[in-house]
Order: sequence, then structure tokens, then C-alpha cells
Amino acid sequence: MQDRYARYTRLKFDRPAERVLRITLSSPLKMGAMDAVMHREVSEIWADVDADDSVSAVIITGDGKTFSAGGDLNHERKVVDDYKLRMQAMSEAKNLVAGMLECRKPIVGAARGWAVGAGLALLILADVSIASKDAKFSDGHLKIGVAAGDHATIVWPLLCGMAKAKYYLMTAETFTGEEAERMNLISLSLPDEEVEERAVKIASGLALSAPAALRWTKTMLNHWIKQAAPIFDASLALEFLGMGGPEGAEGIDAFLQKRKPSFNPETPV
Repeated sequence: MQDRYARYTRLKFDRPAERVLRITLSSPLKMGAMDAVMHREVSEIWADVDADDSVSAVIITGDGKTFSAGGDLNHERKVVDDYKLRMQAMSEAKNLVAGMLECRKPIVGAARGWAVGAGLALLILADVSIASKDAKFSDGHLKIGVAAGDHATIVWPLLCGMAKAKYYLMTAETFTGEEAERMNLISLSLPDEEVEERAVKIASGLALSAPAALRWTKTMLNHWIKQAAPIFDASLALEFLGMGGPEGAEGIDAFLQKRKPSFNPETPV
């Protein structure tokens, strides 16, 4: 790999096909959860990919039979109490979304197992999103007492419509890769054993197509998402405002203590 990727410790890189870079999420935590280092790295990698002239397409995938269960809640609990950490996490969440949208190279997401929170954002913001039929998805923000921020409010309504977006974002209910395809949240759902091979095949085809035409097409289509930039900024601000409040603390504490959260129905908003 080129030196530009040497600084990454939670991401692994290989070249499965001509001009295709595969990025594998390699977390030390259970279910591929993102520790603070990985969260920072997935927010920074897209600028390096964009600047790499040897890459024409990229795959983002998980290590083994998991993608990523989202942020490490032990670290998120520190974020609740530490303003500096909270602002850092908010900046990284913004850079992850902006980085994927601004990266000129087509991104293929390939998910097996769980994809939650920031993990789900990586998949859904990919230009082509592939998952195993029995993959498990959830936007779990509401479960831990914070607003559905990062990617969800800007892209879910565009992909699957407002009714499904409201249902899954407000209930934080789990759904499968097959259901995600049925409601147009992802591009394809496949048998588990076919996911990685199809991702390489699609990325290879994209890498060998007309580069300018492909990148301009991606840029134009992403303007649909970028129109929601004010919604994105507001949702991100409200997510982290809530994280610093009583609901965020209670939600994360309850999850870590394996109990049901007790939210005050009269909390002022």
C-alpha cells in the first residue's frame, strides 16, 4: 500500500482487482464496534482515497461475518460528560458523511452481520450498497436517548420514503438486509456467501468505466442529498445536544448496565 494509508491502524487495505481498493473495518471490539480511533479513521479515509490516483473504485467492508455495530458506548459515555470529546465526535460524524459524498471515486459497501449507527451510515452512503439477506440493521439513536442524527435524516427519506424513515428512525427497530432492499434503503441483498464476490465484481466494472463520466454522474446525483445540508447540520447538532443532556446519559447508562432506560416524559424540549 502507498504511504498515505500507513497511518491507519483500524482499517486494513488490499487490492482485490485492478484499480480497486478494498477497505476492511478491523475493530478490536465485539461485533466490529468502532472505538475512538476507528471512528476518527473512517471520517478521514475518504480524502486519502480521493487523492489516490491509483484507485478508481473503493469497497468498504467488514472483517469476517460482521460489518460494524456502530460506536463504542463505553467511549460514548465519556463523550456525554466531556464537551471537548463531544465536539470532536460531532466533527468526525460530519466529516464521515461529507467525506463519502465528496469522494469522487465510486464507493461500494458490502455488509454482512450487524450494521448499526455509524456502521449503517458507511453502508447506506456508499454509491452501491450490498448486504447479506440476513444482515441485521438498526439506527439505534433513540434507544440511547439521542436524536437520529449523522446520515439518517438526510438520506433515508430520499431512499425509502418518509413513512419508512419515520418508522425505523423513531422506533429504532431492527430489520434485515432483505427488508432493507425491499424498501429501497440499499441497492442489493444477496445470500451471505455471495456478498464479497459481488462487491468486487461491481467495483471492478466501475473502476474500468469512463472515469470522468462516472465521477460527474456521482457528483450530480449526490446533489440530491446535499440539498438537505441544513437538515444534516441541525440533526447533528440536536443529536449531540441530547448526548450532553439527561436522556443521553440515561440511555447509554441503561444500555451498558443491561436494563431498560427510564426517561422522564416531562423533560423540557
